Amino acid sequence: MPATKDRAGRGRAMPRPFTLWREVLTAYAAPALTAGAAAVATGQRDLAVAAVTSIAGTSAVVAFLVGAWLRNGGRPRRWTTDLPRAAVAVALVVAAAGAAALLGWCAARWLPAHPLVPAGVRPERLRIDLPVSAALATAVITLRWRSAVGHGARPPLNPPAREDTR
Repeated sequence: MPATKDRAGRGRAMPRPFTLWREVLTAYAAPALTAGAAAVATGQRDLAVAAVTSIAGTSAVVAFLVGAWLRNGGRPRRWTTDLPRAAVAVALVVAAAGAAALLGWCAARWLPAHPLVPAGVRPERLRIDLPVSAALATAVITLRWRSAVGHGARPPLNPPAREDTR
């Protein structure tokens, strides 16, 4: 029997460390591949374009913003580690999806009035693509971050003073 105990328990692997660039890359690739595969399977050209632009792009941007905010320079906020994992994820998902829905609504109204938008692009997709992508990316990045950081990972606010040994 090994001298050290596996903290994850028997048969469970320890989560890999939270590396923001890796999480953002995954946040882009996963929806791009799945939505792209759905586009190919159903023959929807607009979905194929959206898969690598609005869907995957939103997912990557949101993953970066939420991951960087959660990380906060390596020091997590107290409420993000003290509240249950699901509560933190739900709170952040609602905030991110709400902001993305507002952005998608504004963009869908603004883009058609401008001639710079290519003919094959359907801006009305943004009303759905942005909030759904933001919600999924926020949920995944928050749960991944919490599993890597764990509960109560914040260092104490008032560390014990060192004794002066002169």
